[in-house]
Amino acid sequence: MMTRNCPMQRLARCLSVLAAFAAIGLSARPVTAAETFVVAPQSIADEKAVFATVESISVVPARGRIGGTVAQLKVREGDRVAAGQVIATIGDEKLVLQMKSLDAQIEALQAQANQAQLDFTRTEGLVERGILPRVKLDEQRTALNVADNGLRAKTAERAVINEQLNQGQVLAPADGRVLKRLITVGSVVLAGDPIVTVAQQDFKLRLRVPERHARFLKAGDKIRIDGAESVGEAAKSGVIDLVYPQIEEGRVIADATVEGLGEYFVGDRLRVWISGGARTAFVVPESYVTTRFGIDYVRLQKDSRTIDVPVQRGRELLTPALPDGLEILSGVSAGDQLVRP
Repeated sequence: MMTRNCPMQRLARCLSVLAAFAAIGLSARPVTAAETFVVAPQSIADEKAVFATVESISVVPARGRIGGTVAQLKVREGDRVAAGQVIATIGDEKLVLQMKSLDAQIEALQAQANQAQLDFTRTEGLVERGILPRVKLDEQRTALNVADNGLRAKTAERAVINEQLNQGQVLAPADGRVLKRLITVGSVVLAGDPIVTVAQQDFKLRLRVPERHARFLKAGDKIRIDGAESVGEAAKSGVIDLVYPQIEEGRVIADATVEGLGEYFVGDRLRVWISGGARTAFVVPESYVTTRFGIDYVRLQKDSRTIDVPVQRGRELLTPALPDGLEILSGVSAGDQLVRP
């Protein structure tokens, strides 16, 4: 027979609850100093977002050295080229005709030189036997020298035409990447006309900063590129090399060096963070922040107890002292003691 509201049953339940609290109390341990962090304000760089473009240090044209018709074009947009690489060939039909004409003249002069050599040898024998006077030998020697000199002159002229044909090869002026082809195969060009434009291999990041931030901008400042701007890569950083003294359309132009810009497209627009002065902020280790149901919390120690306080997370601020630093925009104040979760 069961009794309702038995005092013995209520006592047993109370004892079980007390035992549970005792177990919790025995499992708790005091918070050590190594697991706490005191919030203190510190001065950080006030970053501003500006747009920058990836540009080559210089864009140089590859020009034809002779006029004629483009016979070959060996590159296209985006190809990488090395200095001295043949990228196009220009042919000139007039030079080919001149070469054929010189070849015929050289053959004729070679025959004349051979005949002059035979005449000189024959005359020399007759003069030694006293049949002909020595003046005939001098005449034949002069004719032989004239034939040899004429042959050498035509051979040198042919070498000049051959070099002009070799100059029909258009060479890359520097290491880099082909930006644009300006002609097609079959186009007629003059001497000095550009064939393609080549962007040198070293790229710079050109920033355009509003003039109100110009007084904070100087050579040697660090910049930061969001990881989202470089697909599949982490955030990158760079250093400003040069700040141009002229303001164009209300903006200051500056160049920055960033590693790995060779993988970007030339002219690609990126969002870059630059220093716009200094401000005070609270920076805490990211390991002290927990997220539950989309809300960030930190654990504060108040007297002998700890409470969870919601905070507003800012951006990461990595420093040598705090390699996992995180800015807290609201929810904490100076002097708060955080407890590691």
